[in-house]
Amino acid sequence: MSNPVNGCGIGLRFQHIDTIADSKPPIPWLEVLTDNYLLPGSVQQDYLFEIAEHYPLTFHGVGMSLGSTDPLDTEYFSRVKALVERVNPAWVSDHLCWTSVHRLVTHDLIPLPYTEETIHHAARRIRQAQDMLERRLVIENVSSYLQYQQSAMSEWDFLCAVAEEADCDILLDVNNIYVSACNHDFDPLAYLNAIPHQRVQEMHLAGYEDRGTHLLDTHGYPVNDAVWKLYATAIRRFGAIPTLIEWDNNVPELDILLAEATKAAEVQAHVLA
Repeated sequence: MSNPVNGCGIGLRFQHIDTIADSKPPIPWLEVLTDNYLLPGSVQQDYLFEIAEHYPLTFHGVGMSLGSTDPLDTEYFSRVKALVERVNPAWVSDHLCWTSVHRLVTHDLIPLPYTEETIHHAARRIRQAQDMLERRLVIENVSSYLQYQQSAMSEWDFLCAVAEEADCDILLDVNNIYVSACNHDFDPLAYLNAIPHQRVQEMHLAGYEDRGTHLLDTHGYPVNDAVWKLYATAIRRFGAIPTLIEWDNNVPELDILLAEATKAAEVQAHVLA
């Protein structure tokens, strides 16, 4: 059995991996960027196996390309499955988007058109992915900067419909909701209130950059005050959901990252008191 994941964790980043492996600071849980650890026999895997002995882990990927029209990459999924079987994370997540086309990887999380056809397409591929991994998936909402003319519903209705049809869980990224709400002028509370609480497995918090014409989800700054407020509302609605601080660019000292996780825990405790 994997260790239970509770409270507010951080992402395992290479900048901190030696410190965590050596001094084992008190961190409730760690999220692993799956794609960085898929090479068998690598130094990265050695580090991961050591850390897995001391911390509850979750796996978070960017390579499934669940919304693409390319066939699912069976070699990629076999590597993920082998790592999952070795480490046994609490759950495995990826994004409701596409990241590749004609086998060319964009290195971006590109949103999908919100249509009935896309619901069935994405849900079918998520079910295939779950079958290959023999694991229930957790899918994350992405931030967006453009919208498709074909879209016939809101993002939250689309996300709920895909999760229902695929029978998977949701990783609710509160920062992404806020960024997209500002970029597309919708009410983030309408988004939160539409999500079925029984499907929310995890939440993400991160920092964005204000570019003037739009907000950019950079994961390079502390969590914004407006996102903390939205997070408090989310905790009111969903309860004590395991929460992760994502910080991938301008990665700070470990103490700063842990302080953000502590702040998330304090928001949870205050709301639920």
